[in-house]
Amino acid sequence: MNIVLLGPPGAGKGTQAKMLAERYSIPHISTGDILRENVESKTPLGSRAKKYMEKGELVPDKILISLIQEKLLQPDSKKGFLLDGYPRTITQASALQDMLKKMDKKLDIVLNISVEDEELVARLSGRRMCACGASYHIDFNPPEKEGICNYCGGKLFQREDDREEAIRNRLKIYKERTQPLIEYYNHKRLLRNIDGTGDIQKIFQDLTKALNGVWR
Repeated sequence: MNIVLLGPPGAGKGTQAKMLAERYSIPHISTGDILRENVESKTPLGSRAKKYMEKGELVPDKILISLIQEKLLQPDSKKGFLLDGYPRTITQASALQDMLKKMDKKLDIVLNISVEDEELVARLSGRRMCACGASYHIDFNPPEKEGICNYCGGKLFQREDDREEAIRNRLKIYKERTQPLIEYYNHKRLLRNIDGTGDIQKIFQDLTKALNGVWR
């Protein structure tokens, strides 16, 4: 089963994608994770992407397309995949379609998680990270000691793209460039809309229900 997961920043795509990938035993391909790994490792790709990510802007198509193509050619993607964070534009969607056609594959479904803007700002601006990889939220999942990681004792920090100004810029860009994908995939009769507010397990159940008629 080949899945694309859409939704604005902070909609919970990463959490749901990991749960879905585990449920259906397919790889979770997250462009956000791949890019952040490259930034932290200070690779040439990471250096090029960093300036866009810090401003909340989209990383250029050329960088993302090469990343995705490499991942889809891996052996673990033969039985299916879940794309999280790609495509984000019509250009990327067209490139993905061409890519899959050459691999004799096709998309089975596109899941769109929707959440209101103010809810997204509250979610993202309250997020705090640790260098060890742990994440927290000052309201929903605070650390035991303010500003300190429960696991390694490291000092928590706020990512540049989680500051309110950057978040609102990300949402603006999402609406301008990514929202048209909803119409694009709806026209292809691949789109299923899922309400992304409320309990994580309830959202997961709604997603799996949408996949029931697709799973093979």
